[in-house]
Amino acid sequence: MESYWNGAEAAHRRVMMKAAGYSDSDIRKKPHIGVPNSYMEGSPGSAHLRQIAEAVKQGIWAAGGVPVEFGIPATCGNIANGAEELKYEQVGRDIVAMSVEFVSRVHNFDGLVMVASCDNIIAGCYLAAARVNIPSMVVTGGSMQPGHHCGKTVVEADLDVARFSGSAEEDLMELEEAVCPSFGACPSMGTANTMQMLGEVMNLVMPGTATIPASDNRKLRQAREAGKFAVKLVKSGLKPSDLITKEILLNSIMFDMAVAGSTNAVLHILTMAYELGIDITLEDFETYAKEIPCINAVIPSGPYTVVDFHYAGGVPNVMKMLESRLFTDAPMMNGGTWGEYLSGVKAQPNEVIHTLEKPLFHEPGLKILRGNLSPNGAIVRPTAVPDSVKYMKGKAKVFDGDRSAFEAIEAGEIVPGDIIVIRYEGCKGAPGMKELMLSIDALIGHGLHTSVGLVSDARFSGFNFGAIIGHVSPEAYDGGTIALVENGDEIIIDIPNGQVSLEVTEEELQKRKANWVCPPLKEEKGCLNLFARNCRPAEQGGAMQPW
Repeated sequence: MESYWNGAEAAHRRVMMKAAGYSDSDIRKKPHIGVPNSYMEGSPGSAHLRQIAEAVKQGIWAAGGVPVEFGIPATCGNIANGAEELKYEQVGRDIVAMSVEFVSRVHNFDGLVMVASCDNIIAGCYLAAARVNIPSMVVTGGSMQPGHHCGKTVVEADLDVARFSGSAEEDLMELEEAVCPSFGACPSMGTANTMQMLGEVMNLVMPGTATIPASDNRKLRQAREAGKFAVKLVKSGLKPSDLITKEILLNSIMFDMAVAGSTNAVLHILTMAYELGIDITLEDFETYAKEIPCINAVIPSGPYTVVDFHYAGGVPNVMKMLESRLFTDAPMMNGGTWGEYLSGVKAQPNEVIHTLEKPLFHEPGLKILRGNLSPNGAIVRPTAVPDSVKYMKGKAKVFDGDRSAFEAIEAGEIVPGDIIVIRYEGCKGAPGMKELMLSIDALIGHGLHTSVGLVSDARFSGFNFGAIIGHVSPEAYDGGTIALVENGDEIIIDIPNGQVSLEVTEEELQKRKANWVCPPLKEEKGCLNLFARNCRPAEQGGAMQPW
């Protein structure tokens, strides 16, 4: 805003910008646009973002704006895969949002173009847009190319399966050299690519650009165009609160069901809704789970990668397939409505993206389960569950953490028909709602995912498959029923009917509840402690939003 940079009272502001290399006329007359960049050398999803951010800035300059790039935290969740530190990842979403909020407020930007690719980093950018509420958009880093090994297409998750299935170290080394051949987000329907896609639906990423592979130079050209568009967006005055309406978030839920996106998207959509004061709950996910089948054949729901998805029409093609169900009067970031935009999109049914009439599965990509074990809701991805375990009744084997369950699997203590219960890994219990990479990868590696169930207050990766029930709420740390389960209790997992229940009488549960003692927080200081003391429960997004 020009008034902030003009007049004698702004001399101290101008001199700081001049000392940083900006000219007087740029400072006084042009919109200042922050460019938060999650560049980070230690991750393929972030190591290429310098070049993308540079293209964004070129576009901003060309359109008459002033870009101000700054760094924001970034991690690669796979670095901590199987380690205790993985519980920091969800907390990272809030740290990213706070970082963008902090710098944007102090520097009073007129707009934002955030550059991000991965998991909770890009989700944190979306949350920042909602919180700062100035004209904002995101440029994604795109998807990684799949690897090729021994004549087969391979992705990073294949390495984990090979590791736990007993492959020789020299074979693992060969696979390790092949599975991640380029920059970009791992090309399955994990959280990173799910959130990149949802950016288009949420009016935060330019249509048709979210899934451009990192190796495709169109990514740079579109980043430059995004920078230009950001200046136009700032001049229009359209803010996230104008563009991310309830109808847009409901469209996002439908999209997530259709593509069988990562279950973590549920947390992020709910968090966005709460930040914007929009009434979205798990019940909305339940509603659309009954109506929207999975039409996307990307791993793990099918054999294809996100690179295939992009060239099969990408997000616009999925939205076209959903057109009859969407709120088409909802606004679009580039003007008009979604209905007007989709009128110019040609439907392209293909092997990757199917139609609603001939879906890949007659099930949704996500489903909410309820029962006395999770009265506030739990989450499963039906399209990644083998038919043999869509209904299970088995004996509970209970563990207070991911590693102890993993050790039991490795020791041969878990047998077909068992239902593993992993608790005290939720938002407060971990703290940070850990992804159960160790135990789930071990189940798959040992071939137990077709005969063993798993129920937890933790979350899991978009790469995972099996009868994995996550996000159980109330979590164990809050005294939920999952804290009261004992070894040998019978549990029923009934995915077709949306139930997860404990076959123990209410009278017995009340006795156990009376003897239950809440454990101390695992972290006594630092951001994990702050998160545990300020986060909302999983069914409300699990973010640090105590207001």
